[in-house]
Amino acid sequence: MHYTELGHTGMKLSHLSFGASSLGSVFRETNERDSFAAVEAAIEGGINFIDVSPYYGHYKAETVLGKALRNIPRDKYYLSTKVGRYGKDGVNTWDYSAKRVTDSVYESMERLGVEHIDLINVHDIEFQAALPGGLQLVVDETLPALCELKAKGVVGHVGITDLQLQNLKWVIEHCEKGTVESILNFCHYTLNDDALEDYLGFFEHEGVGVINASPLSMGLLSQRGVPAWHPAPKTLVAACQKAAEHCASKGYPIEKLAVQYSVSCPRIASTLFSSANPDNVRRNIEWANSEPDWDLVREVKEIIGDQQRVTWANS
Repeated sequence: MHYTELGHTGMKLSHLSFGASSLGSVFRETNERDSFAAVEAAIEGGINFIDVSPYYGHYKAETVLGKALRNIPRDKYYLSTKVGRYGKDGVNTWDYSAKRVTDSVYESMERLGVEHIDLINVHDIEFQAALPGGLQLVVDETLPALCELKAKGVVGHVGITDLQLQNLKWVIEHCEKGTVESILNFCHYTLNDDALEDYLGFFEHEGVGVINASPLSMGLLSQRGVPAWHPAPKTLVAACQKAAEHCASKGYPIEKLAVQYSVSCPRIASTLFSSANPDNVRRNIEWANSEPDWDLVREVKEIIGDQQRVTWANS
Protein backbone atom coordinates (compact mmCIF):
# COMPACT_ATOMS: atom_id res chain seq x y z
CA MET A 1 0.00 0.00 0.00
CA HIS A 2 1.33 3.44 -0.80
CA TYR A 3 0.13 6.79 0.55
CA THR A 4 -0.39 10.17 -1.10
CA GLU A 5 -1.24 13.53 0.45
CA LEU A 6 -4.76 14.72 -0.31
CA GLY A 7 -4.16 18.16 -1.77
CA HIS A 8 -2.67 20.36 0.96
CA THR A 9 -4.56 18.76 3.86
CA GLY A 10 -1.55 16.97 5.33
CA MET A 11 -3.55 13.72 5.27
CA LYS A 12 -1.65 10.99 3.46
CA LEU A 13 -4.27 8.57 2.21
CA SER A 14 -3.84 4.95 1.20
CA HIS A 15 -4.20 4.65 -2.58
CA LEU A 16 -7.12 2.27 -2.00
CA SER A 17 -9.76 3.38 0.51
CA PHE A 18 -12.79 1.85 2.17
CA GLY A 19 -16.24 3.12 1.28
CA ALA A 20 -18.76 2.13 3.92
CA SER A 21 -21.92 2.39 1.82
CA SER A 22 -22.21 -1.41 1.73
CA LEU A 23 -22.53 -1.43 5.53
CA GLY A 24 -25.88 0.27 5.04
CA SER A 25 -27.19 -2.67 2.97
CA VAL A 26 -27.30 -0.35 -0.03
CA PHE A 27 -26.54 -3.09 -2.55
CA ARG A 28 -27.65 -6.21 -0.68
CA GLU A 29 -28.70 -7.19 2.81
CA THR A 30 -25.66 -7.38 5.10
CA ASN A 31 -25.02 -8.49 8.66
CA GLU A 32 -23.01 -6.70 11.31
CA ARG A 33 -20.54 -9.53 11.91
CA ASP A 34 -19.34 -9.45 8.29
CA SER A 35 -19.41 -5.67 8.24
CA PHE A 36 -17.19 -5.43 11.32
CA ALA A 37 -14.78 -7.98 9.82
CA ALA A 38 -14.67 -6.03 6.55
CA VAL A 39 -13.65 -2.83 8.34
CA GLU A 40 -11.01 -4.71 10.33
CA ALA A 41 -9.67 -6.34 7.15
CA ALA A 42 -9.36 -2.91 5.53
CA ILE A 43 -7.35 -1.48 8.42
CA GLU A 44 -5.17 -4.59 8.70
CA GLY A 45 -4.48 -4.37 4.96
CA GLY A 46 -3.09 -0.84 5.23
CA ILE A 47 -6.18 1.18 4.32
CA ASN A 48 -6.31 4.35 6.40
CA PHE A 49 -9.23 6.29 4.90
CA ILE A 50 -12.89 5.42 5.50
CA ASP A 51 -15.75 7.25 3.81
CA VAL A 52 -19.42 7.11 4.77
CA SER A 53 -22.60 9.22 4.65
CA PRO A 54 -25.85 9.51 6.60
CA TYR A 55 -27.58 8.85 3.27
CA TYR A 56 -26.19 5.30 2.94
CA GLY A 57 -28.89 2.98 4.21
CA HIS A 58 -30.60 6.07 5.65
CA TYR A 59 -28.25 6.27 8.66
CA LYS A 60 -27.59 2.51 8.89
CA ALA A 61 -24.08 2.67 7.40
CA GLU A 62 -22.91 5.29 9.91
CA THR A 63 -24.46 3.36 12.78
CA VAL A 64 -22.86 0.04 11.80
CA LEU A 65 -19.51 1.70 11.05
CA GLY A 66 -19.58 3.38 14.46
CA LYS A 67 -19.91 0.00 16.11
CA ALA A 68 -17.10 -1.42 13.97
CA LEU A 69 -14.75 1.43 14.91
CA ARG A 70 -15.13 0.93 18.67
CA ASN A 71 -12.26 -1.56 18.76
CA ILE A 72 -10.01 0.25 16.28
CA PRO A 73 -7.59 2.93 17.57
CA ARG A 74 -8.58 6.38 16.30
CA ASP A 75 -5.10 7.08 14.98
CA LYS A 76 -5.36 4.15 12.55
CA TYR A 77 -7.72 5.91 10.14
CA TYR A 78 -8.98 9.15 8.68
CA LEU A 79 -12.76 9.39 8.71
CA SER A 80 -14.95 11.17 6.20
CA THR A 81 -18.71 11.63 6.21
CA LYS A 82 -21.10 13.90 4.36
CA VAL A 83 -23.93 16.40 4.68
CA GLY A 84 -26.86 17.42 2.50
CA ARG A 85 -28.32 14.10 1.41
CA TYR A 86 -30.48 12.04 3.76
CA GLY A 87 -33.51 9.77 3.92
CA LYS A 88 -36.01 8.08 6.17
CA ASP A 89 -38.48 5.21 5.76
CA GLY A 90 -37.25 4.62 2.23
CA VAL A 91 -37.75 8.24 1.13
CA ASN A 92 -34.72 10.29 0.04
CA THR A 93 -34.41 13.88 1.24
CA TRP A 94 -32.01 16.75 0.62
CA ASP A 95 -31.20 19.78 2.77
CA TYR A 96 -28.06 21.87 2.23
CA SER A 97 -29.04 24.72 4.58
CA ALA A 98 -26.49 25.95 7.10
CA LYS A 99 -28.52 24.82 10.09
CA ARG A 100 -29.21 21.36 8.77
CA VAL A 101 -25.65 20.63 7.73
CA THR A 102 -24.31 21.89 11.04
CA ASP A 103 -26.71 19.69 12.99
CA SER A 104 -25.92 16.82 10.64
CA VAL A 105 -22.23 16.83 11.52
CA TYR A 106 -22.92 16.47 15.23
CA GLU A 107 -25.53 13.77 14.56
CA SER A 108 -23.02 11.84 12.44
CA MET A 109 -20.36 12.07 15.12
CA GLU A 110 -22.79 10.61 17.64
CA ARG A 111 -23.66 7.69 15.34
CA LEU A 112 -19.99 7.11 14.54
CA GLY A 113 -18.86 7.40 18.14
CA VAL A 114 -16.13 9.96 17.41
CA GLU A 115 -15.38 13.49 18.56
CA HIS A 116 -13.79 14.69 15.33
CA ILE A 117 -14.42 14.23 11.59
CA ASP A 118 -11.25 14.43 9.52
CA LEU A 119 -13.01 15.36 6.27
CA ILE A 120 -16.59 16.58 5.89
CA ASN A 121 -18.05 16.54 2.38
CA VAL A 122 -21.07 18.22 0.84
CA HIS A 123 -22.81 15.21 -0.68
CA ASP A 124 -23.77 15.15 -4.39
CA ILE A 125 -24.07 18.86 -4.95
CA GLU A 126 -25.95 18.38 -8.23
CA PHE A 127 -29.13 17.81 -6.19
CA GLN A 128 -28.82 21.28 -4.69
CA ALA A 129 -28.44 22.59 -8.25
CA ALA A 130 -32.09 21.62 -8.77
CA LEU A 131 -33.28 23.17 -5.49
CA PRO A 132 -34.01 26.85 -4.69
CA GLY A 133 -30.74 28.78 -4.56
CA GLY A 134 -28.97 26.32 -6.83
CA LEU A 135 -25.24 25.73 -6.45
CA GLN A 136 -24.84 29.30 -5.22
CA LEU A 137 -26.39 28.16 -1.93
CA VAL A 138 -23.55 25.67 -1.52
CA VAL A 139 -21.11 28.55 -1.95
CA ASP A 140 -22.96 31.08 0.22
CA GLU A 141 -24.40 28.89 2.98
CA THR A 142 -23.34 25.23 3.07
CA LEU A 143 -19.59 25.65 2.82
CA PRO A 144 -19.36 28.64 5.21
CA ALA A 145 -21.24 26.60 7.84
CA LEU A 146 -18.76 23.76 7.48
CA CYS A 147 -15.84 26.16 7.58
CA GLU A 148 -17.16 27.45 10.92
CA LEU A 149 -17.03 23.89 12.25
CA LYS A 150 -13.50 23.61 10.91
CA ALA A 151 -12.52 26.80 12.75
CA LYS A 152 -13.93 25.27 15.94
CA GLY A 153 -11.91 22.08 15.42
CA VAL A 154 -15.00 19.90 15.00
CA VAL A 155 -13.93 18.89 11.49
CA GLY A 156 -10.48 18.89 9.98
CA HIS A 157 -11.08 19.62 6.31
CA VAL A 158 -13.91 20.48 3.92
CA GLY A 159 -14.73 18.97 0.54
CA ILE A 160 -17.48 18.47 -2.02
CA THR A 161 -18.69 15.43 -3.95
CA ASP A 162 -20.60 14.88 -7.17
CA LEU A 163 -20.92 12.71 -10.25
CA GLN A 164 -20.90 15.80 -12.48
CA LEU A 165 -17.36 17.13 -12.79
CA GLN A 166 -18.49 20.52 -14.10
CA ASN A 167 -20.43 21.15 -10.89
CA LEU A 168 -17.34 20.54 -8.78
CA LYS A 169 -15.36 22.97 -10.93
CA TRP A 170 -18.10 25.63 -10.76
CA VAL A 171 -18.30 25.62 -6.98
CA ILE A 172 -14.50 25.82 -6.59
CA GLU A 173 -14.38 28.73 -9.04
CA HIS A 174 -17.05 30.61 -7.09
CA CYS A 175 -15.54 30.10 -3.62
CA GLU A 176 -12.65 31.80 -1.93
CA LYS A 177 -9.57 29.79 -2.73
CA GLY A 178 -8.84 27.20 -0.07
CA THR A 179 -12.47 26.78 0.98
CA VAL A 180 -12.82 23.51 -0.89
CA GLU A 181 -9.86 21.34 0.05
CA SER A 182 -10.82 18.15 -1.77
CA ILE A 183 -13.30 16.70 -4.23
CA LEU A 184 -14.75 13.21 -4.44
CA ASN A 185 -15.90 12.11 -7.88
CA PHE A 186 -17.12 8.69 -8.93
CA CYS A 187 -17.27 6.62 -12.12
CA HIS A 188 -14.96 9.01 -14.00
CA TYR A 189 -11.60 7.30 -13.62
CA THR A 190 -12.48 3.80 -14.71
CA LEU A 191 -11.77 1.52 -17.65
CA ASN A 192 -14.83 2.88 -19.44
CA ASP A 193 -14.60 6.55 -18.45
CA ASP A 194 -11.47 8.59 -17.69
CA ALA A 195 -13.10 12.04 -17.90
CA LEU A 196 -11.67 12.97 -14.49
CA GLU A 197 -8.28 13.21 -16.18
CA ASP A 198 -9.39 16.36 -18.00
CA TYR A 199 -9.99 18.16 -14.68
CA LEU A 200 -6.88 17.11 -12.76
CA GLY A 201 -4.88 20.13 -13.92
CA PHE A 202 -7.59 22.48 -12.68
CA PHE A 203 -7.84 20.78 -9.29
CA GLU A 204 -4.06 20.80 -8.90
CA HIS A 205 -3.87 24.49 -9.78
CA GLU A 206 -6.47 25.23 -7.11
CA GLY A 207 -4.68 23.08 -4.52
CA VAL A 208 -7.64 20.72 -4.30
CA GLY A 209 -7.04 17.05 -3.52
CA VAL A 210 -8.78 14.37 -5.59
CA ILE A 211 -10.55 11.22 -4.43
CA ASN A 212 -11.88 8.77 -7.00
CA ALA A 213 -14.66 6.28 -6.29
CA SER A 214 -16.37 3.23 -7.77
CA PRO A 215 -13.62 1.52 -9.79
CA LEU A 216 -16.20 -0.99 -11.07
CA SER A 217 -18.37 1.87 -12.34
CA MET A 218 -21.24 0.85 -10.05
CA GLY A 219 -21.11 -2.73 -11.31
CA LEU A 220 -20.69 -2.10 -15.04
CA LEU A 221 -17.22 -3.62 -14.93
CA SER A 222 -18.09 -6.99 -13.45
CA GLN A 223 -18.41 -10.59 -14.53
CA ARG A 224 -21.84 -11.01 -12.96
CA GLY A 225 -23.27 -8.17 -15.02
CA VAL A 226 -24.77 -4.81 -14.28
CA PRO A 227 -27.44 -4.55 -11.55
CA ALA A 228 -30.99 -3.91 -12.76
CA TRP A 229 -31.07 -0.44 -11.18
CA HIS A 230 -27.99 0.83 -13.02
CA PRO A 231 -28.76 4.05 -14.97
CA ALA A 232 -26.22 3.43 -17.77
CA PRO A 233 -27.57 3.27 -21.34
CA LYS A 234 -27.92 -0.20 -22.85
CA THR A 235 -25.21 0.40 -25.43
CA LEU A 236 -22.66 1.07 -22.68
CA VAL A 237 -23.84 -1.93 -20.66
CA ALA A 238 -23.39 -4.17 -23.71
CA ALA A 239 -19.89 -2.83 -24.42
CA CYS A 240 -18.76 -3.37 -20.82
CA GLN A 241 -20.21 -6.89 -20.78
CA LYS A 242 -18.25 -7.69 -23.95
CA ALA A 243 -15.11 -6.36 -22.26
CA ALA A 244 -15.79 -8.51 -19.19
CA GLU A 245 -16.13 -11.59 -21.37
CA HIS A 246 -12.85 -10.77 -23.09
CA CYS A 247 -11.05 -10.48 -19.74
CA ALA A 248 -12.57 -13.78 -18.59
CA SER A 249 -11.24 -15.47 -21.73
CA LYS A 250 -7.77 -14.29 -20.70
CA GLY A 251 -8.19 -15.64 -17.16
CA TYR A 252 -8.01 -12.09 -15.79
CA PRO A 253 -11.21 -10.94 -14.03
CA ILE A 254 -12.32 -7.52 -15.22
CA GLU A 255 -12.88 -6.54 -11.56
CA LYS A 256 -9.16 -7.03 -10.91
CA LEU A 257 -8.17 -4.99 -13.96
CA ALA A 258 -10.66 -2.27 -13.06
CA VAL A 259 -9.35 -1.85 -9.52
CA GLN A 260 -5.74 -1.85 -10.68
CA TYR A 261 -6.47 0.74 -13.38
CA SER A 262 -8.38 3.07 -11.06
CA VAL A 263 -5.59 3.21 -8.46
CA SER A 264 -2.85 3.62 -11.06
CA CYS A 265 -2.96 7.41 -11.47
CA PRO A 266 -0.45 9.11 -9.13
CA ARG A 267 -2.35 12.41 -9.42
CA ILE A 268 -5.35 10.90 -7.64
CA ALA A 269 -4.80 10.54 -3.90
CA SER A 270 -7.10 7.58 -3.34
CA THR A 271 -9.79 5.39 -4.88
CA LEU A 272 -12.77 4.22 -2.85
CA PHE A 273 -14.40 0.82 -3.14
CA SER A 274 -17.12 -0.67 -0.98
CA SER A 275 -17.76 -4.17 0.34
CA ALA A 276 -19.20 -5.69 3.49
CA ASN A 277 -17.40 -8.96 2.73
CA PRO A 278 -13.97 -9.25 4.41
CA ASP A 279 -12.71 -11.67 1.75
CA ASN A 280 -13.59 -9.16 -0.96
CA VAL A 281 -11.79 -6.45 0.98
CA ARG A 282 -8.60 -8.51 1.22
CA ARG A 283 -8.82 -9.43 -2.47
CA ASN A 284 -9.21 -5.80 -3.55
CA ILE A 285 -6.21 -4.80 -1.45
CA GLU A 286 -4.13 -7.54 -3.06
CA TRP A 287 -5.19 -6.41 -6.53
CA ALA A 288 -4.52 -2.74 -5.79
CA ASN A 289 -0.97 -3.48 -4.72
CA SER A 290 0.07 -4.77 -8.15
CA GLU A 291 0.26 -3.24 -11.62
CA PRO A 292 -2.44 -3.93 -14.19
CA ASP A 293 -1.80 -5.76 -17.45
CA TRP A 294 -1.51 -2.65 -19.59
CA ASP A 295 -1.92 -4.58 -22.83
CA LEU A 296 -5.23 -5.88 -21.52
CA VAL A 297 -6.21 -2.34 -20.46
CA ARG A 298 -5.71 -1.20 -24.07
CA GLU A 299 -7.72 -4.15 -25.38
CA VAL A 300 -10.60 -3.42 -23.01
CA LYS A 301 -10.66 0.24 -23.97
CA GLU A 302 -10.74 -0.72 -27.65
CA ILE A 303 -13.67 -3.07 -27.03
CA ILE A 304 -15.61 -0.37 -25.17
CA GLY A 305 -14.80 1.88 -28.11
CA ASP A 306 -17.21 4.71 -28.79
CA GLN A 307 -18.94 4.07 -25.47
CA GLN A 308 -15.92 5.51 -23.66
CA ARG A 309 -16.95 8.46 -21.48
CA VAL A 310 -20.65 7.81 -21.98
CA THR A 311 -22.20 8.82 -18.66
CA TRP A 312 -25.59 9.18 -17.01
CA ALA A 313 -27.53 11.31 -14.54
CA ASN A 314 -27.21 10.72 -10.78
CA SER A 315 -30.21 9.28 -8.95
